[in-house]
Amino acid sequence: MRLLTYVLLFCSLATFSQQDSLGVKKTPKVGLVLSGGGAKGLAHIGALKIIEESGVHIDYIGGTSMGAIIGGLYASGYTATQLDSIFRETPFDELIQDDLPRSAKSFYERDDAEKYAITLPFDKFEVSLPSGLSKGQNVYNYLERLTSHLEDVSDFSKLPIPFFCVGTDVETGETLILEKGSISKSISASGAIPTLFNPVLIDDRLITDGGVTNNYPLDELKAKGMDIIIGVDVQDSLVSRNELKSAFEILNQVNNFESIYKMRDKSKRTDVYINPDIKDFTVLSFGEGETIVKRGEDAAMKKYDKLRLIAIKQGFKQRIPQRIGLKDSIIIKNIIISGNRNYPRGYIKSRLKIPDEEKIAFQDLNYGINNLSATGNFDRIDYVLKPWEDGYNVRINVDESNNSTLLRLSLHYDDLYQTGILVNITQKRLLFGNDIASLDMIVGDNLRYNFEYYIDKGIYWSIGARSRINTFNRDINSGFLLSQSEAEDLPSLLINEFELDVFDFTNQIYAETLFRKDFKIGVGLEQKYITLETQTVADSDESSPEIETDNFTSAFGYVKLDTYDDKYFPNKGFFAEGKYNFYAFNSADEVLEFEDFSIAKGVLGMAINPWDPVAIRLSTEAGFRLGSNENLALNFALGGYGSMMINNYVPFYGYDFLSLQGDSYIKALGEIDVELFPKNHLIASYNIANVANDIFEDGEWLTLPDFTGFALGYGLETFLGPINITYSYSPETSENEWFFSLGYWF
Repeated sequence: MRLLTYVLLFCSLATFSQQDSLGVKKTPKVGLVLSGGGAKGLAHIGALKIIEESGVHIDYIGGTSMGAIIGGLYASGYTATQLDSIFRETPFDELIQDDLPRSAKSFYERDDAEKYAITLPFDKFEVSLPSGLSKGQNVYNYLERLTSHLEDVSDFSKLPIPFFCVGTDVETGETLILEKGSISKSISASGAIPTLFNPVLIDDRLITDGGVTNNYPLDELKAKGMDIIIGVDVQDSLVSRNELKSAFEILNQVNNFESIYKMRDKSKRTDVYINPDIKDFTVLSFGEGETIVKRGEDAAMKKYDKLRLIAIKQGFKQRIPQRIGLKDSIIIKNIIISGNRNYPRGYIKSRLKIPDEEKIAFQDLNYGINNLSATGNFDRIDYVLKPWEDGYNVRINVDESNNSTLLRLSLHYDDLYQTGILVNITQKRLLFGNDIASLDMIVGDNLRYNFEYYIDKGIYWSIGARSRINTFNRDINSGFLLSQSEAEDLPSLLINEFELDVFDFTNQIYAETLFRKDFKIGVGLEQKYITLETQTVADSDESSPEIETDNFTSAFGYVKLDTYDDKYFPNKGFFAEGKYNFYAFNSADEVLEFEDFSIAKGVLGMAINPWDPVAIRLSTEAGFRLGSNENLALNFALGGYGSMMINNYVPFYGYDFLSLQGDSYIKALGEIDVELFPKNHLIASYNIANVANDIFEDGEWLTLPDFTGFALGYGLETFLGPINITYSYSPETSENEWFFSLGYWF
């Protein structure tokens, strides 16, 4: 029966054949058209597997959106099986979100990313929305890596299989056929889904998803002289009213009217029409890629007999798989930069951190591009490799962002500062091309502000200025006061605890330099005005509840190494920080003759990921004071938790905030973090410490710890920042503490 089917199909093949003027039959040319559909386009891979298996030779490919990406890679030499392997290992979430690794960001950019939940353009004091949720930089980098073997090909008709893709001009609505230039840039433009990805600038035209105007380029492919068209269609179909349950679903159906109506005609004019059953999936169903690929295989198998007959007519021109050797390393001869107007070449090169005339891992090139993208100063960065002598020239084109003013927002709650709403205005290029000014206003239970101005010179010495007001109040154990020589005169001795109000006004100027993106050193000058007040211990006859007021002037130096992959829940990396302050003046000290003193402290930490989903974190820290210890305000005070404590206040589980106090301390912390589900963390902690006066002089720091604490917490990563609830217990006091925080710390 199957033999009879082949005979009948072979007879019908005459409709696919043509004869030249001499009456000699020629082999039909076969074109493949692949529609757009986001994640549903992974079905193209399954269909390609069956097309290959049938023996059909593809002479030309035309694709739109995801069809352009799959079709472009197939045309560049990859087999369907290779594409299946590639896309199974592709981290789509990271690609779509432009989730640049923390290692790609400078210290300044990390602080921003780990503080602000929402960032919006705010030029001319008008709030606007970004042109896409993602710049598409990771997508471009990924596609450029996969097509790096085509550095000499700028005409897509010269690819192993001739190819074109479809884009849409955002300004005119015109359909554009992209068939020359950079294949990685062209297919990423064709796949720039509106609102999800920024449009792509090509030859001064702003291009978005080709599916907006032509999601199935059948006629354009026929115009290339194709005799037979095989089409794979993964577009949405119209759904019934019962399935239209939201405004988004209704809007999506309305937007699909035109393309669906056009497909009724185009499907009839497609010689082999393959229509996978993908109605259960969305454009973002990348997590179900394996099932979607299988749906493509199933749909193509239904047309296997037709495909096989085409292969017979072609004479079984089997495609010979190409060996695509992706480069592991390259030698960069020159870096050629174009498109920059405000940011000089030196600034761009300092962020790329790509050396000339040295062999580097190809991945380091992408890291360099990510370093530059992480500045937020560029909407897109494109690059191509051009062979030169024994290496490559890298031609980098940057598209500078027109947004110079940003509005940033965040929300936070913790047990120390209580509620806080952060409103930030950031102005780039305020005075120079590479400077930035940022003002945080924090309203809530405690009014605060932070201002910073920074001139970024990359690996050279950068300079900056900071100003901060920080306030909070807390019920504190009366022992907090006992380190002062006049403590015996205070009525606080008659009570167990009192409410302490802290006011801190700090101003700094500093200079710092990066030895590498994770390591910096700096020096500066600081003015700090700080008061400690309480109504609880004020005498009834006194108008001032003041405990201590200081106005210090100091010089400081610092060093910092940070390779953690995450600030709040690190899985791997190292952290080291040391700071030294020399306090030379105290203009507010009217009672005692001021004696200069110094404070030094340091932290060492590491995180390892011995097996998924477990992370182990270990850290140790210490601090001490040299010279006078009469000024209480800058003593070390341990207790509580948090990522944003000021001065010398140190988190310590098992005790409430500022419970343990002295002019020196040593502390160690161990944590086991189990990520039960993605972004859900169960954390067990144990910390120990010694804290008192002069513990490094009398040897107390070498004795068994005086203070210990256990904690068990649950942490959740959200777009607002981490949410943590933690129970802690101290064996020494047999007391427990509950801590809760929501959102990024600021």
